[in-house]
Amino acid sequence: MPLTPKYNQSLPRIIHSLTAATRPHIINSHIGIQRRIRINHISSTLLHLPCLSPPQLPILDLRITSPQFNRVHSKTKMTDATNHPLCGLWQPTQLAKLYYGSKSVENHLLEALPTESSKAFIITGNSLATKTPLVKQVEELLGQRHAGTFSKIGEHAPVKQLDEATELVKKDGSVDTVISIGGGSPIDSAKAISYRLHEQSGKWLYHIAIPTTLSASECTMMAGYTQEDGLKTGVRAPELVPNVVLYDSTFSLHTPQRLWLSTGMRALDHAIELLYHPTASEMPARWTVLQAAASLFENLPQYKQNPKDEDTITKLQLASFASLGFLGTNIKGGLGLSHSLGYALGSPYGIPHGITSCLTLGRVVKLKAREPHAAGQVARLLPFLGLAASGDGKVDAEVVGEKVLQLVRDLGLDCDLRNYRVGRDQVEVITRRATGLDGGVGVERVRDLVGELF
Repeated sequence: MPLTPKYNQSLPRIIHSLTAATRPHIINSHIGIQRRIRINHISSTLLHLPCLSPPQLPILDLRITSPQFNRVHSKTKMTDATNHPLCGLWQPTQLAKLYYGSKSVENHLLEALPTESSKAFIITGNSLATKTPLVKQVEELLGQRHAGTFSKIGEHAPVKQLDEATELVKKDGSVDTVISIGGGSPIDSAKAISYRLHEQSGKWLYHIAIPTTLSASECTMMAGYTQEDGLKTGVRAPELVPNVVLYDSTFSLHTPQRLWLSTGMRALDHAIELLYHPTASEMPARWTVLQAAASLFENLPQYKQNPKDEDTITKLQLASFASLGFLGTNIKGGLGLSHSLGYALGSPYGIPHGITSCLTLGRVVKLKAREPHAAGQVARLLPFLGLAASGDGKVDAEVVGEKVLQLVRDLGLDCDLRNYRVGRDQVEVITRRATGLDGGVGVERVRDLVGELF
Protein backbone atom coordinates (compact mmCIF):
# COMPACT_ATOMS: atom_id res chain seq x y z
CA MET A 1 0.00 0.00 0.00
CA PRO A 2 1.67 3.26 -1.07
CA LEU A 3 2.07 6.15 1.31
CA THR A 4 1.18 9.61 0.09
CA PRO A 5 2.96 12.81 1.16
CA LYS A 6 0.10 13.88 3.41
CA TYR A 7 -1.65 12.35 6.38
CA ASN A 8 -4.76 10.51 5.24
CA GLN A 9 -7.09 7.78 6.35
CA SER A 10 -4.73 5.09 5.04
CA LEU A 11 -2.62 5.30 8.21
CA PRO A 12 -5.09 3.45 10.47
CA ARG A 13 -5.46 0.78 7.78
CA ILE A 14 -1.69 0.47 7.41
CA ILE A 15 -1.29 0.10 11.16
CA HIS A 16 -4.11 -2.43 11.34
CA SER A 17 -2.76 -4.58 8.53
CA LEU A 18 0.84 -4.52 9.72
CA THR A 19 0.08 -5.15 13.39
CA ALA A 20 -2.17 -8.04 12.44
CA ALA A 21 0.98 -9.95 11.57
CA THR A 22 2.55 -9.26 14.96
CA ARG A 23 2.00 -12.20 17.29
CA PRO A 24 3.44 -13.22 20.66
CA HIS A 25 4.78 -16.52 19.32
CA ILE A 26 7.32 -14.87 17.02
CA ILE A 27 10.77 -15.76 18.32
CA ASN A 28 13.53 -13.19 18.08
CA SER A 29 17.17 -14.14 17.93
CA HIS A 30 17.72 -12.33 21.22
CA ILE A 31 14.94 -14.00 23.23
CA GLY A 32 16.27 -15.14 26.55
CA ILE A 33 18.98 -12.51 26.58
CA GLN A 34 18.36 -9.74 29.06
CA ARG A 35 20.62 -6.74 28.98
CA ARG A 36 21.22 -4.02 31.54
CA ILE A 37 22.31 -0.92 29.69
CA ARG A 38 23.33 2.55 30.78
CA ILE A 39 20.90 4.55 28.67
CA ASN A 40 23.14 7.60 28.51
CA HIS A 41 25.59 5.51 26.48
CA ILE A 42 23.19 3.54 24.27
CA SER A 43 23.35 5.91 21.33
CA SER A 44 27.11 6.35 21.40
CA THR A 45 27.84 3.92 18.59
CA LEU A 46 25.19 5.55 16.41
CA LEU A 47 26.27 9.16 16.62
CA HIS A 48 28.03 9.12 13.25
CA LEU A 49 29.45 12.52 14.10
CA PRO A 50 29.64 14.48 10.86
CA CYS A 51 33.37 15.10 10.92
CA LEU A 52 34.26 11.43 11.16
CA SER A 53 34.32 9.01 8.28
CA PRO A 54 33.30 5.43 9.19
CA PRO A 55 36.88 4.09 9.57
CA GLN A 56 37.58 6.78 12.18
CA LEU A 57 34.55 6.08 14.32
CA PRO A 58 35.64 4.89 17.76
CA ILE A 59 34.56 1.54 19.11
CA LEU A 60 32.60 2.40 22.23
CA ASP A 61 31.64 0.35 25.25
CA LEU A 62 27.86 -0.02 25.53
CA ARG A 63 28.39 -0.82 29.21
CA ILE A 64 26.52 -4.09 29.02
CA THR A 65 26.99 -5.58 32.44
CA SER A 66 25.12 -8.86 32.07
CA PRO A 67 27.59 -11.79 31.92
CA GLN A 68 24.83 -13.83 30.27
CA PHE A 69 24.70 -11.39 27.38
CA ASN A 70 28.46 -11.39 26.97
CA ARG A 71 28.45 -15.18 26.74
CA VAL A 72 25.60 -15.52 24.27
CA HIS A 73 26.07 -12.47 22.09
CA SER A 74 28.95 -13.94 20.11
CA LYS A 75 26.76 -16.87 19.07
CA THR A 76 23.84 -14.71 18.00
CA LYS A 77 23.47 -13.65 14.39
CA MET A 78 21.38 -10.62 13.54
CA THR A 79 20.46 -9.61 10.03
CA ASP A 80 20.13 -5.85 9.75
CA ALA A 81 18.33 -3.68 7.32
CA THR A 82 20.74 -1.96 4.98
CA ASN A 83 20.87 1.44 3.35
CA HIS A 84 19.65 -0.20 0.15
CA PRO A 85 15.84 0.08 0.28
CA LEU A 86 15.30 -3.32 -1.36
CA CYS A 87 17.48 -5.35 1.00
CA GLY A 88 16.88 -5.84 4.70
CA LEU A 89 14.98 -7.53 7.48
CA TRP A 90 12.24 -6.42 9.85
CA GLN A 91 11.50 -8.56 12.90
CA PRO A 92 8.21 -7.63 14.61
CA THR A 93 7.69 -7.37 18.34
CA GLN A 94 5.32 -9.42 20.47
CA LEU A 95 2.54 -6.81 20.30
CA ALA A 96 -0.63 -8.82 19.70
CA LYS A 97 -3.36 -6.17 19.64
CA LEU A 98 -3.63 -2.43 19.11
CA TYR A 99 -7.00 -0.85 19.88
CA TYR A 100 -7.68 2.80 19.12
CA GLY A 101 -10.60 5.20 19.18
CA SER A 102 -12.97 6.82 21.63
CA LYS A 103 -13.90 4.60 24.60
CA SER A 104 -11.58 1.80 23.49
CA VAL A 105 -10.74 1.06 27.15
CA GLU A 106 -14.38 0.68 28.10
CA ASN A 107 -15.10 -1.43 25.04
CA HIS A 108 -12.03 -3.66 24.92
CA LEU A 109 -10.16 -3.82 28.24
CA LEU A 110 -11.71 -7.06 29.49
CA GLU A 111 -11.25 -8.87 26.18
CA ALA A 112 -7.62 -7.72 26.19
CA LEU A 113 -6.87 -9.76 29.33
CA PRO A 114 -5.00 -12.99 28.55
CA THR A 115 -7.51 -15.31 30.29
CA GLU A 116 -10.94 -15.12 31.90
CA SER A 117 -9.36 -15.72 35.30
CA SER A 118 -6.53 -13.19 34.94
CA LYS A 119 -5.71 -10.86 37.83
CA ALA A 120 -4.32 -7.45 36.90
CA PHE A 121 -2.22 -4.96 38.87
CA ILE A 122 -2.35 -1.28 37.83
CA ILE A 123 0.78 0.90 37.65
CA THR A 124 0.21 4.64 37.32
CA GLY A 125 1.11 8.08 38.65
CA ASN A 126 -0.33 10.17 41.44
CA SER A 127 -1.89 12.86 39.24
CA LEU A 128 -3.89 10.40 37.16
CA ALA A 129 -5.02 8.56 40.29
CA THR A 130 -6.06 11.62 42.31
CA LYS A 131 -6.96 14.30 39.75
CA THR A 132 -8.80 12.27 37.11
CA PRO A 133 -11.44 9.50 37.17
CA LEU A 134 -9.39 7.30 34.83
CA VAL A 135 -7.72 4.92 37.29
CA LYS A 136 -10.96 4.36 39.19
CA GLN A 137 -12.70 3.71 35.88
CA VAL A 138 -10.22 0.95 35.02
CA GLU A 139 -10.48 -0.53 38.51
CA GLU A 140 -14.27 -0.68 38.19
CA LEU A 141 -14.06 -2.25 34.74
CA LEU A 142 -11.78 -4.96 36.10
CA GLY A 143 -14.01 -5.72 39.08
CA GLN A 144 -12.84 -8.93 40.76
CA ARG A 145 -9.95 -9.15 38.32
CA HIS A 146 -8.36 -6.08 39.93
CA ALA A 147 -5.48 -7.19 42.16
CA GLY A 148 -4.23 -3.77 43.26
CA THR A 149 -2.97 -0.35 42.22
CA PHE A 150 0.34 1.44 42.71
CA SER A 151 -0.02 5.15 41.96
CA LYS A 152 3.26 6.71 43.11
CA ILE A 153 5.31 6.48 39.91
CA GLY A 154 7.00 9.85 39.37
CA GLU A 155 8.68 11.52 36.43
CA HIS A 156 11.61 9.54 35.00
CA ALA A 157 10.52 6.50 37.09
CA PRO A 158 12.67 6.80 40.25
CA VAL A 159 14.09 3.45 41.33
CA LYS A 160 12.82 3.80 44.92
CA GLN A 161 9.22 3.86 43.70
CA LEU A 162 9.95 1.03 41.30
CA ASP A 163 11.30 -1.09 44.17
CA GLU A 164 8.16 -0.45 46.20
CA ALA A 165 5.84 -1.33 43.32
CA THR A 166 7.76 -4.51 42.53
CA GLU A 167 7.38 -5.76 46.09
CA LEU A 168 3.62 -5.16 46.06
CA VAL A 169 3.13 -7.07 42.81
CA LYS A 170 5.38 -9.90 43.97
CA LYS A 171 3.32 -10.45 47.13
CA ASP A 172 0.26 -11.55 45.14
CA GLY A 173 1.06 -14.77 43.31
CA SER A 174 -2.22 -14.65 41.39
CA VAL A 175 -1.18 -11.58 39.37
CA ASP A 176 -0.42 -12.48 35.75
CA THR A 177 -1.11 -9.08 34.15
CA VAL A 178 0.15 -5.55 34.66
CA ILE A 179 -1.81 -2.57 33.33
CA SER A 180 0.10 0.68 32.90
CA ILE A 181 -1.87 3.93 32.70
CA GLY A 182 -0.09 7.15 31.82
CA GLY A 183 3.02 8.28 30.00
CA GLY A 184 6.49 6.87 29.65
CA SER A 185 7.25 6.56 33.36
CA PRO A 186 4.34 4.25 34.34
CA ILE A 187 4.74 2.23 31.14
CA ASP A 188 8.49 1.79 31.62
CA SER A 189 7.95 0.98 35.30
CA ALA A 190 5.49 -1.77 34.39
CA LYS A 191 8.07 -3.20 31.99
CA ALA A 192 10.80 -3.06 34.63
CA ILE A 193 8.56 -4.81 37.17
CA SER A 194 7.93 -7.60 34.67
CA TYR A 195 11.67 -7.86 34.02
CA ARG A 196 12.47 -8.10 37.73
CA LEU A 197 9.82 -10.73 38.40
CA HIS A 198 11.03 -12.74 35.43
CA GLU A 199 14.52 -12.77 36.91
CA GLN A 200 13.09 -14.36 40.04
CA SER A 201 10.37 -16.65 38.65
CA GLY A 202 11.19 -17.17 34.98
CA LYS A 203 7.76 -15.81 33.99
CA TRP A 204 6.84 -12.53 32.30
CA LEU A 205 3.78 -10.49 33.18
CA TYR A 206 1.25 -9.88 30.42
CA HIS A 207 1.33 -6.13 29.84
CA ILE A 208 -1.61 -3.97 28.75
CA ALA A 209 -0.59 -0.35 28.16
CA ILE A 210 -3.06 2.56 28.22
CA PRO A 211 -0.97 5.57 27.15
CA THR A 212 -2.13 9.09 27.98
CA THR A 213 0.77 10.91 26.28
CA LEU A 214 2.55 10.65 22.92
CA SER A 215 5.89 9.43 24.30
CA ALA A 216 5.52 6.00 22.58
CA SER A 217 7.16 4.05 25.40
CA GLU A 218 4.55 1.38 24.68
CA CYS A 219 6.36 0.64 21.42
CA THR A 220 9.77 -0.40 22.74
CA MET A 221 11.49 -3.31 24.45
CA MET A 222 13.40 -0.93 26.71
CA ALA A 223 12.44 0.00 30.27
CA GLY A 224 14.21 3.08 31.58
CA TYR A 225 14.26 4.28 35.17
CA THR A 226 16.30 6.67 37.30
CA GLN A 227 18.96 5.53 39.74
CA GLU A 228 19.46 7.17 43.12
CA ASP A 229 22.34 9.22 41.66
CA GLY A 230 19.91 10.82 39.20
CA LEU A 231 21.23 9.06 36.09
CA LYS A 232 19.00 7.01 33.83
CA THR A 233 19.57 3.29 33.50
CA GLY A 234 17.44 0.53 32.08
CA VAL A 235 16.78 -3.05 31.10
CA ARG A 236 16.01 -4.47 27.70
CA ALA A 237 14.39 -7.64 26.38
CA PRO A 238 12.00 -8.44 23.51
CA GLU A 239 9.43 -9.64 26.05
CA LEU A 240 9.15 -6.13 27.51
CA VAL A 241 7.12 -4.81 24.59
CA PRO A 242 3.51 -4.58 25.83
CA ASN A 243 1.22 -7.33 24.58
CA VAL A 244 -1.74 -4.98 24.11
CA VAL A 245 -1.99 -1.22 23.59
CA LEU A 246 -5.22 0.70 24.09
CA TYR A 247 -5.30 4.23 22.65
CA ASP A 248 -8.39 5.93 24.05
CA SER A 249 -9.02 9.55 23.10
CA THR A 250 -11.33 10.03 26.10
CA PHE A 251 -8.42 9.20 28.42
CA SER A 252 -6.15 11.69 26.69
CA LEU A 253 -8.69 14.48 27.17
CA HIS A 254 -7.36 14.60 30.74
CA THR A 255 -3.73 15.12 29.69
CA PRO A 256 -2.42 18.68 30.23
CA GLN A 257 -2.01 20.44 26.89
CA ARG A 258 1.67 21.27 27.36
CA LEU A 259 2.48 17.66 28.26
CA TRP A 260 0.58 16.36 25.24
CA LEU A 261 2.29 18.78 22.85
CA SER A 262 5.79 18.22 24.22
CA THR A 263 5.45 14.44 24.06
CA GLY A 264 4.23 14.93 20.51
CA MET A 265 7.63 16.48 19.83
CA ARG A 266 9.14 13.41 21.45
CA ALA A 267 7.26 11.27 18.93
CA LEU A 268 8.62 13.46 16.13
CA ASP A 269 12.08 12.91 17.61
CA HIS A 270 11.51 9.14 17.38
CA ALA A 271 10.30 9.40 13.78
CA ILE A 272 13.17 11.48 12.43
CA GLU A 273 15.93 9.64 14.28
CA LEU A 274 14.52 6.29 13.18
CA LEU A 275 14.39 7.61 9.61
CA TYR A 276 18.18 8.03 9.49
CA HIS A 277 19.03 5.14 11.81
CA PRO A 278 21.56 2.93 9.97
CA THR A 279 19.82 -0.36 10.84
CA ALA A 280 16.19 0.72 10.43
CA SER A 281 14.22 -1.25 7.86
CA GLU A 282 12.97 0.56 4.79
CA MET A 283 9.58 -1.09 5.21
CA PRO A 284 7.72 -0.76 7.47
CA ALA A 285 9.94 1.43 9.69
CA ARG A 286 10.95 4.26 7.35
CA TRP A 287 7.71 4.25 5.39
CA THR A 288 5.63 4.66 8.53
CA VAL A 289 7.84 7.26 10.20
CA LEU A 290 7.53 9.48 7.14
CA GLN A 291 3.76 9.34 7.49
CA ALA A 292 4.04 9.77 11.27
CA ALA A 293 6.14 12.92 10.92
CA ALA A 294 3.69 14.38 8.40
CA SER A 295 0.78 13.73 10.76
CA LEU A 296 2.60 15.24 13.74
CA PHE A 297 3.49 18.40 11.81
CA GLU A 298 -0.14 18.73 10.70
CA ASN A 299 -2.06 17.70 13.80
CA LEU A 300 -0.03 19.09 16.72
CA PRO A 301 -0.93 22.69 15.73
CA GLN A 302 -4.54 21.61 15.20
CA TYR A 303 -4.60 20.08 18.68
CA LYS A 304 -3.22 23.32 20.13
CA GLN A 305 -6.15 25.17 18.56
CA ASN A 306 -8.73 22.63 19.75
CA PRO A 307 -7.45 20.23 22.44
CA LYS A 308 -10.88 18.62 22.86
CA ASP A 309 -11.13 17.30 19.29
CA GLU A 310 -11.03 13.53 19.76
CA ASP A 311 -10.41 12.85 16.08
CA THR A 312 -7.24 14.94 16.21
CA ILE A 313 -6.20 13.20 19.42
CA THR A 314 -6.63 9.79 17.79
CA LYS A 315 -4.66 10.85 14.71
CA LEU A 316 -1.83 11.93 17.00
CA GLN A 317 -1.97 8.68 18.96
CA LEU A 318 -1.65 6.73 15.72
CA ALA A 319 1.19 8.99 14.59
CA SER A 320 2.94 8.38 17.90
CA PHE A 321 2.64 4.64 17.39
CA ALA A 322 3.85 4.90 13.80
CA SER A 323 6.88 6.91 14.98
CA LEU A 324 8.30 3.92 16.87
CA GLY A 325 5.87 1.00 16.66
CA PHE A 326 7.61 -0.53 13.65
CA LEU A 327 11.08 -0.25 15.12
CA GLY A 328 11.35 -4.04 15.17
CA THR A 329 13.46 -6.19 17.45
CA ASN A 330 16.53 -6.48 15.22
CA ILE A 331 17.51 -2.82 15.27
CA LYS A 332 20.89 -2.19 16.88
CA GLY A 333 21.63 0.37 19.57
CA GLY A 334 19.70 3.49 20.48
CA LEU A 335 18.04 5.92 18.13
CA GLY A 336 20.54 8.73 17.76
CA LEU A 337 22.18 11.90 19.01
CA SER A 338 18.98 13.78 19.88
CA HIS A 339 17.89 10.95 22.15
CA SER A 340 21.36 10.63 23.63
CA LEU A 341 21.35 14.34 24.45
CA GLY A 342 17.84 13.94 25.84
CA TYR A 343 19.01 11.33 28.32
CA ALA A 344 21.96 13.54 29.26
CA LEU A 345 19.61 16.46 29.93
CA GLY A 346 16.51 14.71 31.26
CA SER A 347 16.72 12.94 34.60
CA PRO A 348 19.98 14.61 35.77
CA TYR A 349 18.34 18.06 35.61
CA GLY A 350 14.67 17.16 36.02
CA ILE A 351 13.70 18.07 32.45
CA PRO A 352 10.83 16.07 30.89
CA HIS A 353 11.88 14.09 27.83
CA GLY A 354 9.23 15.79 25.71
CA ILE A 355 10.96 19.09 26.43
CA THR A 356 14.43 17.67 25.79
CA SER A 357 13.24 16.74 22.29
CA CYS A 358 12.04 20.32 21.80
CA LEU A 359 15.51 21.52 22.74
CA THR A 360 17.63 19.09 20.75
CA LEU A 361 15.85 17.67 17.70
CA GLY A 362 15.90 20.63 15.32
CA ARG A 363 19.51 21.42 16.15
CA VAL A 364 20.59 17.79 15.77
CA VAL A 365 18.88 17.53 12.37
CA LYS A 366 20.82 20.58 11.19
CA LEU A 367 24.02 19.01 12.50
CA LYS A 368 23.24 15.69 10.81
CA ALA A 369 22.74 17.58 7.54
CA ARG A 370 26.54 17.45 7.22
CA GLU A 371 26.40 13.66 7.00
CA PRO A 372 25.34 12.58 3.48
CA HIS A 373 23.40 9.44 4.40
CA ALA A 374 21.47 11.07 7.24
CA ALA A 375 20.84 14.19 5.17
CA GLY A 376 19.45 12.13 2.30
CA GLN A 377 17.06 10.31 4.60
CA VAL A 378 15.89 13.51 6.33
CA ALA A 379 15.34 15.17 2.95
CA ARG A 380 12.72 12.52 2.19
CA LEU A 381 10.45 14.35 4.63
CA LEU A 382 10.09 17.48 2.51
CA PRO A 383 7.29 16.30 0.17
CA PHE A 384 5.45 14.92 3.19
CA LEU A 385 5.52 18.46 4.58
CA GLY A 386 4.28 19.95 1.33
CA LEU A 387 7.72 21.26 0.34
CA ALA A 388 9.79 20.67 -2.77
CA ALA A 389 13.25 19.15 -2.44
CA SER A 390 16.16 21.03 -3.99
CA GLY A 391 18.18 17.89 -4.65
CA ASP A 392 20.93 19.06 -2.30
CA GLY A 393 20.66 16.75 0.71
CA LYS A 394 22.47 19.10 3.08
CA VAL A 395 20.31 22.08 2.16
CA ASP A 396 17.11 20.05 2.31
CA ALA A 397 17.96 18.51 5.70
CA GLU A 398 18.69 21.97 7.10
CA VAL A 399 15.24 23.07 5.91
CA VAL A 400 13.70 20.19 7.87
CA GLY A 401 15.72 21.19 10.94
CA GLU A 402 14.39 24.74 10.67
CA LYS A 403 10.83 23.41 10.28
CA VAL A 404 11.26 21.43 13.50
CA LEU A 405 12.50 24.49 15.39
CA GLN A 406 9.64 26.56 14.00
CA LEU A 407 7.11 23.92 15.07
CA VAL A 408 8.46 24.08 18.63
CA ARG A 409 8.03 27.87 18.61
CA ASP A 410 4.54 27.65 17.10
CA LEU A 411 3.48 25.23 19.84
CA GLY A 412 4.75 27.61 22.53
CA LEU A 413 7.26 25.10 23.90
CA ASP A 414 10.77 25.66 25.23
CA CYS A 415 13.52 26.31 22.69
CA ASP A 416 16.31 26.77 25.25
CA LEU A 417 17.25 26.10 28.88
CA ARG A 418 16.36 29.48 30.35
CA ASN A 419 13.48 27.97 32.35
CA TYR A 420 15.61 25.20 33.86
CA ARG A 421 18.32 25.19 36.50
CA VAL A 422 21.18 24.18 34.28
CA GLY A 423 24.29 26.34 34.28
CA ARG A 424 26.59 26.93 31.33
CA ASP A 425 29.28 25.18 33.34
CA GLN A 426 27.40 21.95 32.55
CA VAL A 427 28.08 22.09 28.80
CA GLU A 428 31.10 19.80 29.06
CA VAL A 429 29.29 17.40 31.41
CA ILE A 430 26.27 17.13 29.11
CA THR A 431 28.44 16.65 26.02
CA ARG A 432 30.53 13.95 27.66
CA ARG A 433 27.47 12.20 29.03
CA ALA A 434 25.75 12.22 25.63
CA THR A 435 28.68 11.17 23.44
CA GLY A 436 30.85 9.10 25.75
CA LEU A 437 33.83 10.83 24.15
CA ASP A 438 36.42 13.27 25.47
CA GLY A 439 37.37 15.12 22.31
CA GLY A 440 37.55 15.38 18.55
CA VAL A 441 36.10 17.73 15.96
CA GLY A 442 32.76 15.90 15.99
CA VAL A 443 32.52 16.22 19.75
CA GLU A 444 33.34 19.91 19.45
CA ARG A 445 30.32 20.32 17.18
CA VAL A 446 28.11 18.54 19.70
CA ARG A 447 29.55 20.79 22.40
CA ASP A 448 28.68 23.83 20.29
CA LEU A 449 25.15 22.48 19.88
CA VAL A 450 24.78 22.10 23.64
CA GLY A 451 26.09 25.63 24.08
CA GLU A 452 23.29 26.92 21.84
CA LEU A 453 20.76 25.71 24.41
CA PHE A 454 21.75 28.48 26.84
